[in-house]
Amino acid sequence: MFSIFAQYPTFITFLAAFITVVVTIALMPMWIRFLKSSQIGQQVRADGPESHLVKQGTPTMGGVIMLIAVIVCTLLVGAPSPETFLLLGATVLAGALGFVDDASKVAHERSLGLTPKAKLIGQFSIATVFTLVAVNVIGIEPTVDIPMVYTFDLGILETTLPICGGIVIPWLYLLFVDILLVGMCNAVNLTDGLDGLASGTVMIVMIIMAAIAFRQNLLEPAIFSATLAGACVGFLWFNSHPADIFVGDTGSLALGMALGCLAVVTKTEFVVIIIGGLFVAEALSVMIQVFYYKKTKKRIFLMAPLHHHYEKKGWSETKVVVRFWIISGVLAAAGFALFFAESMFII
Repeated sequence: MFSIFAQYPTFITFLAAFITVVVTIALMPMWIRFLKSSQIGQQVRADGPESHLVKQGTPTMGGVIMLIAVIVCTLLVGAPSPETFLLLGATVLAGALGFVDDASKVAHERSLGLTPKAKLIGQFSIATVFTLVAVNVIGIEPTVDIPMVYTFDLGILETTLPICGGIVIPWLYLLFVDILLVGMCNAVNLTDGLDGLASGTVMIVMIIMAAIAFRQNLLEPAIFSATLAGACVGFLWFNSHPADIFVGDTGSLALGMALGCLAVVTKTEFVVIIIGGLFVAEALSVMIQVFYYKKTKKRIFLMAPLHHHYEKKGWSETKVVVRFWIISGVLAAAGFALFFAESMFII
């Protein structure tokens, strides 16, 4: 639709973000009213911070509108490519998985939805299909690059299935990407625990991913990243403290999957661990807490994930969120600087 501006890729990218902000802000109030009238609200953890009990019943599944805005604006503003549909497909499927999880929580009026096993099976299935399509259709190389250090060839162990003209399965790369995508998916999900925390940090990270894609002349992935950032900005208007709506697993799983998939398409599978370092830290805090407690029956953190630890230390919710935004920005900038430094040598 905006092909007249095709010669201005920077403008197109910013336009995609702007339109997504507008669409998200325009549609979200109607969605909130629908959720309230249908009594579809968040079920708060019984073992969570006491200050969160007031959030019981707050509308959830804001990710539905975010996904609609991202899909419409990505297809509307850009000139959709195979990468576009692959990224959208994986993101929407992860969002659908999260939607089922959210719906289960609402239906059973509890904070736990699908079983962890069911969610992992769904996430690994999406990640596996994405990786195989990325390698066999998009032509993504099965390598992992540590900037200015070494590039690992994870395609040395592969199998070719004699179907559809031959489907190559690079086992080591498939395993690595599956862990990366599922890890990011759940890391963003764990970060979604305070008003504005997940949406604000994902916004920062997606701006950086858009810049990386743009630097590589991957305009469509850059537009996709920009729409995700725009959706987070629009959602943040309603998710800032005290939140009118939560993103839900519908949004957090989709955003995490999108981040991991973008890393694969832009070949920043290692750098994204730095860019999304806050999400990694949140996930690690849970893993460390669980492991240490099982071994010693003691806790390292007052509560996991990490943001709840600082709440327990007496920080206000707003202070935790803003400081985590700052940390996320610093890590994202560090990751981009590392990527940019190497790209200068390549160019």
